[in-house]
Amino acid sequence: MDDQTTGMQNLDALPVRLPNATQGKPYSHASMRLPKTEGCEFTLSGHEDAGLSALLTECEDCYELTIEGTPAEPGDYAIVLQCKPAGWQEGDPLAEKRMLLMVNPNPRLLWRDIPTPENVPFYKPDRDNGAIAADGGKRVIAASQRGRSHAQEGKPRDDHFQLYHNPDSGWYVLAVADGAGSAIYSRRGSEIACHEAVAYCKSRLTDAAEFEGAIAAYQCTDDEQAARKAVGNHIYSIVGNAAYRAHRAITDEAQVVESSKPKDFATTLLLAICKKFEFGWFIASFWVGDGAMCIYDREAHSVSLLGIPDEGEFSGQTRFLTMPEIFADTASLYRRLRFGIRPDFTALMLMTDGVSDPMFGTEANLNNPDKWDQMWDRLQSGYPEDGIGGVDLDSPRAEEQLLDWLGFWRPGEHDDRTIAILY
Repeated sequence: MDDQTTGMQNLDALPVRLPNATQGKPYSHASMRLPKTEGCEFTLSGHEDAGLSALLTECEDCYELTIEGTPAEPGDYAIVLQCKPAGWQEGDPLAEKRMLLMVNPNPRLLWRDIPTPENVPFYKPDRDNGAIAADGGKRVIAASQRGRSHAQEGKPRDDHFQLYHNPDSGWYVLAVADGAGSAIYSRRGSEIACHEAVAYCKSRLTDAAEFEGAIAAYQCTDDEQAARKAVGNHIYSIVGNAAYRAHRAITDEAQVVESSKPKDFATTLLLAICKKFEFGWFIASFWVGDGAMCIYDREAHSVSLLGIPDEGEFSGQTRFLTMPEIFADTASLYRRLRFGIRPDFTALMLMTDGVSDPMFGTEANLNNPDKWDQMWDRLQSGYPEDGIGGVDLDSPRAEEQLLDWLGFWRPGEHDDRTIAILY
């Protein structure tokens, strides 16, 4: 057997296996060590078809072959390594090693982004953002993005948000709502819920001297129980009634939309009002459905949920603003109201479950400050590995960056995403 035949056998016997690649993701394999034979010339083919490059590096006792790049298309690619021995002439046999490189489809690139037809009932844009910059106060940014599952089929965004700030009174109002995916007009329900709730709070907080007096008394009184009851009554009257007005507005809408019922407009609602006083920030809230709403304090390493993500009779069955039992009696509504005073905080955040589920996973994690720290860090750093930038909270374009940030990737998490942040 001649040296050339022996070389072919030796090369073909090399235990080389190319790990699978993924479409659109950087690939690098540098563990291919080739025997160093004087005068041997190695060539590689087939890698260019996969959009890869090859580099041969000479080591002390071998050659190291590196294949790297970013495959553009999925498929099976035949990679052929050949060696021309010293003295090789045209027609002589070549030592050869054939390998298979499998490039798997990138699931992220399989998703389609079909625009929502503008002639659908209650059309709304697939993406939205907003901001309020208050002189001397905290800033508010919000963004809402249609989920990949809806974009895949050209269906509308069901989430909604609404922001308000009165520079004269100092009151902020934030609302976020998640229309039920199973309800045909839930996108309209979430819109009505946000608009009606914020509009009612706006009207009641324009001249709120009595309410603010009760808050001040609560902050300094020795009779905490009586003072708390007085503030609670105002919260019930303002925030509770705002939620009820939203509920009634949806019911009224169902009466004028042909062949529809209130449940066709099913939506969650997270609603918060807040104002800075000399003694601290007063925050009050209403919460029905899933998602998350909290006061986050990075410096104190604390998080305070402004309610409880609630479900229906069965696990995974979310309660909605449209359900009559939410307002069945005074006690039922009171259980959904929260208020308190904080010296300061890092952020007040309201988000639909399209954000909270991939960020926290479980309800227990919503009470874990470490998880909120991680989210806050990710909010600002983004996901460079996915090409998603972070949010510069001091930037005048922060709300636009927030909208882009909502495009972060989580396997199996493709719902609409909406978040409002006061910071």
